[in-house]
Amino acid sequence: MKDFRDIKAWSKAHQLAVAVYETTAGFPKDEQYGLTSQIRRAAGSIPANIAEGCGRDGDAELSRFCRIAMGSASELEYRLLLARDLKYLKTDEHKKLEDGLIEVKRMLATFIRKLRAER
Repeated sequence: MKDFRDIKAWSKAHQLAVAVYETTAGFPKDEQYGLTSQIRRAAGSIPANIAEGCGRDGDAELSRFCRIAMGSASELEYRLLLARDLKYLKTDEHKKLEDGLIEVKRMLATFIRKLRAER
């Protein structure tokens, strides 16, 4: 069992989730149970899946949960595009979140490859 706090991809994903929550606080109130909730759920799911994988039995399970986190990252990527196109996110806000998300996805991909190599 690994401590998820020691995983750099988790730390970066956690920072991204916090930024997403802060940024979506300005979304229209009528989106609170729609796009705002979906974006926040996808963002929170990334570090949560990494943490859950760390509590499972071995690197194979951790790798599986990291792949699930990668799926959530791709979902978040689309929902951020949608929010930008609906004008809920300014271009610079979108760019900042997207840059953070790309970094998380790269870190996750590297971590998954490392876990596979260790098996």
